[in-house]
Amino acid sequence: MSERDAPLPPRQPWLHELSIVVDGNATVLSDRSGDVLPGTSQGLYVDDRRILGTLRLEIAGETPAFVAERASGAAADYAAAARALGNPGPDPTVEVLRSRRLLGSGTRTLTEHVAITSRAAQTVHAPLRLVVAGDGLDIGAVKSGHLSGPATAATATADGLVLTDDWHRTTVALEELPPGATVAVRPGDDGSVALETTLVVEPGLTASACLRITTERLQASAFDADPGSDALAWDDVRVTAQDHRLARTVERGLDDLRHLVLRDPASPEHVFAAAGTPWYLTLFGRDSIWTARMLLPFGTELAEGTLHTLARRQGTTHDPVTGEAPGKIPHELRRHVHRDTTTGMTLPQVYYGTVDATALWVCLLADACDWGLPLERARPLLPALRAAVAWLTGDGQPDDDGLLKYLDTSGTGLANQGWKDSGDSIRWRDGTVADAPIALVEAQAYAVEALRAAARLHRSLGDDTAGATEADAADAAATALEGRLRARFWVDTDAGHHLAIALDGAGRAVDGLGSNMGHVLGTSALSPDEAARVAATVTGRELLDDFGVRTFGTGNGGFNPIGYHTGSIWTHDTAITAIGLSREGFGAEASEVARTLLASAEAFSYRWPELYSGLALAGAPTPYPASCRPQAWSAASAVALLTVALRPRPDAATRTLHLSPVRPAPYGALRVEGLRFCGGRVDLAVSADGDVEVLSAPDDVTVVTD
Repeated sequence: MSERDAPLPPRQPWLHELSIVVDGNATVLSDRSGDVLPGTSQGLYVDDRRILGTLRLEIAGETPAFVAERASGAAADYAAAARALGNPGPDPTVEVLRSRRLLGSGTRTLTEHVAITSRAAQTVHAPLRLVVAGDGLDIGAVKSGHLSGPATAATATADGLVLTDDWHRTTVALEELPPGATVAVRPGDDGSVALETTLVVEPGLTASACLRITTERLQASAFDADPGSDALAWDDVRVTAQDHRLARTVERGLDDLRHLVLRDPASPEHVFAAAGTPWYLTLFGRDSIWTARMLLPFGTELAEGTLHTLARRQGTTHDPVTGEAPGKIPHELRRHVHRDTTTGMTLPQVYYGTVDATALWVCLLADACDWGLPLERARPLLPALRAAVAWLTGDGQPDDDGLLKYLDTSGTGLANQGWKDSGDSIRWRDGTVADAPIALVEAQAYAVEALRAAARLHRSLGDDTAGATEADAADAAATALEGRLRARFWVDTDAGHHLAIALDGAGRAVDGLGSNMGHVLGTSALSPDEAARVAATVTGRELLDDFGVRTFGTGNGGFNPIGYHTGSIWTHDTAITAIGLSREGFGAEASEVARTLLASAEAFSYRWPELYSGLALAGAPTPYPASCRPQAWSAASAVALLTVALRPRPDAATRTLHLSPVRPAPYGALRVEGLRFCGGRVDLAVSADGDVEVLSAPDDVTVVTD
């Protein structure tokens, strides 16, 4: 066999052209017409298993001609034309609308309404055929490029079929037919089953049928989490602005976020945001925490649920395979062991390979208390707080230099354990990949912020004597770590005097110019002059382009504008940088960064992907083909845009919400309804000049404009 004839190795599927809907533990990937095509990554997935790998619609013997698609949250609509039917000529006279909805909780239901509307002069007889098949593939296998499996056993019923695999039982039925219509069930040679009927449509009228797909679990896996979209009170949130893009971005982001929310199976009253669909529809420590932090202006429920869900699984022992250590917050939880055959990585069902989630957990707890999480509900988390601080000042600093660092000793886990977790993400200015163990600059800054936050929490949640002692110790640890960061992470390159990405295994400052420094802003780890230098660098031409902050500067060796962490733009990364600039008082710079995000949101129809390339094509950013969409912290970045504009500083202890709006306002005049502070609703209007009008607030809450 010649090299040309050799089979290609499996490749991770691309997602950027797919239509995607999601609701909790279920997601549907299809082409833009709504069809789920066999031999691809497309399908209906429940609990990380592919229930259906085929779902095709034919009318009058052919696929309807695609016209338009819109997907958001758990709903999608597809417009098409049945060109084989109706009047002759170029104008379509028979319209086809598919309306897809994900419903239910423990038992999941997908409904697919097919409505045929005729504008033809004569009665239309529309033979309708829906072809379905399943294969039960694990989503990890699909992500690794294994796109086909044996057909799931199918049993015909009067109006459909039943599919059964080891994990799920799925009923497929064609229902809600017009009077007199019948269903024919025809098995295919390839394991698929066709459901057929004929719709008779009179001129100017509509006839329809509904495909109902209901899936129930036959056995439980390690982390079967049900949807939690009904736990969040966002129905009254309204945002309007002179820049129309802001309202659409927030509306779309909150819709997607609501349907990414899951319930902790160990305590269903607690909810958290799954990281993203389709590959990460589960709990991820870092992602879920950042999402909850960004969403705090709209309530503390998501933060509280995330805190408890992670604390419930906080490390208690040392395990080099899972990365577990006492007090450490986990990185991710899976329903099954996760194997990626394209990289050789195997992750256990509970994996702790993260250097930053523990600090971020502490920061989330402090932020939630500031926004009004009642102290009596925060106090049960005090043991988890103590354990987290012990890890930050103990096992998290594995040697004498007193820095947080990581090294995967298992050989099957993540080589890099910050948010830039690809194997080639930590690089020198010349593009050389740094040697482990790695001490990331942002991990040190998160820990400084977390330790100072822990000191405040100990004083407010602990008893007088022990709380004061623990607070003093945390403050001292923060000051010491801040000194080490400021002393060891500054470098001088042709890009100027800037923060290094990390220290490598030899303790040398890795001098690549990256977006990591943006995460240091607003953590209290820098002096005002140092923060100003970082602000200038991160908004300079090498890192900031028209659509966001690049992960890796253009002047670095190895820069790739569509590399995963080597020059691409990540939505949440840019949003965090904008928030940091805002917290440091650089309102104009924060606004500039926020406006680049709005420009990219418009280009992606207000549904941000996980990441994208700033390399413009016809004035728009270029998709990163493998991006998850929607992604929780990308969707939550819509709320970060509001944070940048309003610059809120909540103080629940005094029930005072301080605002320092950017002047002039970055999106023009702005109105925000449905903010939550101390459990009550706050509505605001901000003029284009930055003047605030409080439209409503609880009687015992004070809103102060600085």
